[in-house]
Amino acid sequence: MPTTVEQLLASKGHEYYFVRPEASIQQAVEMYTELNVGALLVCDGDRLVGILSERDCVRRVMAKGKEAIATRVSEVMTHAPICVSPAETIEQCMGIMTEARCRHLPVIRFAKVQGVISMGDAVHALLSEKEHLIEDLSGYIAGSPSVRPPVS
Repeated sequence: MPTTVEQLLASKGHEYYFVRPEASIQQAVEMYTELNVGALLVCDGDRLVGILSERDCVRRVMAKGKEAIATRVSEVMTHAPICVSPAETIEQCMGIMTEARCRHLPVIRFAKVQGVISMGDAVHALLSEKEHLIEDLSGYIAGSPSVRPPVS
């Protein structure tokens, strides 16, 4: 059975990091460094209003010659980010991230943020799923009378 986002969050945790829209890009970059993450959700109170990735900062601030201290998160964030529900499968999420060329998906249930999954999380979950399948198949094959090693 395919792994769902809900199962992934149950194992990795529901923790997510956010920044306010009025924060400076400098503050966001400091958070990336301190937290060792590649994206921050942008929340206005309890409401998700966007997502800000390191890529956004490079392409929309640095490449344009803007000052990180003077530029607000709301000016460069991705508004209305693609979100997923906890019921979606990791394979579906991989397809969404590949198609949309994004690396992070906020997880939303009943209009509330439940967490965030990254491309790395999805790859790790899929590899783990495949490893379990290989173990199960190996066990099945090893237990099959037609492939047992001969008795000495």
